[in-house]
Amino acid sequence: MPKIKSVNHVAVVVDDMQKSLAFWRDALGIELHELRDVPAENSQVAFLPIAGAEVELVLPTTDDSGIAKYLAKRGPGMHHICLEVDDIAGMMSHLKLKGIRLINEQPRTGADGKQYAFIHPESTGGVLVELYQI
Repeated sequence: MPKIKSVNHVAVVVDDMQKSLAFWRDALGIELHELRDVPAENSQVAFLPIAGAEVELVLPTTDDSGIAKYLAKRGPGMHHICLEVDDIAGMMSHLKLKGIRLINEQPRTGADGKQYAFIHPESTGGVLVELYQI
């Protein structure tokens, strides 16, 4: 059976990257590892590693992206929790057999080569969950 290895990151949708960094980086003292544009997701992401995981601040860069729509509907705040798995395809198959609704039917591959897929909040008690295989 596929296994969850760890919490990889917690993603927070923001409406002002500099204001958010003033809290996460400057006030809390979490070092900013990287600020990266992610064209495939129409976003800019700040990566702040802490204790083997990351806080990722996500700012939409277009008005019509999924992140922008989320921000417009719900405002800034926690977007999703990401769980690292040892076998994403196997985990997705396992979840489907359990009747869990997936947003992605097949894993997607990011620019960094990591495979990812999302589980619909309808099946998780209201939390958007991302699966990651490194």
